[in-house]
Amino acid sequence: MISTTNYAALPAAPVLRRLCQALAVLDAINSPDWEYRYYSYNPNWGENEELLEMRDGEGDQMLVLFRPEGCVINGYLHEYDQPAKAQVTRGLPVAFADFMAGEPVASIGTTFCLWYTPADGWQTGPVANEDDGSEELLAIFDNQPATYAEWATEYYLDETDRRPIAPAAVAPVYQHEVLTKKMALALNEELEDWTMLAADLQEIGYAYEFS
Repeated sequence: MISTTNYAALPAAPVLRRLCQALAVLDAINSPDWEYRYYSYNPNWGENEELLEMRDGEGDQMLVLFRPEGCVINGYLHEYDQPAKAQVTRGLPVAFADFMAGEPVASIGTTFCLWYTPADGWQTGPVANEDDGSEELLAIFDNQPATYAEWATEYYLDETDRRPIAPAAVAPVYQHEVLTKKMALALNEELEDWTMLAADLQEIGYAYEFS
């Protein structure tokens, strides 16, 4: 399981960026109402900056910032103690310092932090407590369609009549294939508002063809 003490399986930043976009697309399909989505993606967060946000509605959040220098992950789980930020960010590249010190990270909080640069790969500061909850938020980054399919089926389909989400339906989005209505309906057969989904895809920066 991926965690702050076992992060060898985390994809390199370019691969993770595409995965984060895919997660936002999948959530846009499974939850047309943005308020209830887990993952959202902003390709225009700042100059040369893109951002994935994960929020569970119960206080846990994760932000992944992508810059030309690489990326940084800030995780916060409300049931875990926050270590000293100076400790978990020790060695943090200057390129990510403003993000980790500023908003919204400062208000959200930090229970774990990892970063990636092409020269050094994935790194983290000293981990004071191996049980920091990081595996709960990082598990989705294993790049396996089955992981999302299992999670989304439990999260979005509980108490609904929708059929379970199949890994085979998730895989084309992970591979960044141009999204069609057929692909979207394979994930959520109840989809109806294609105009709204098209707007979401444009905002995420993902290609689609709904003709």
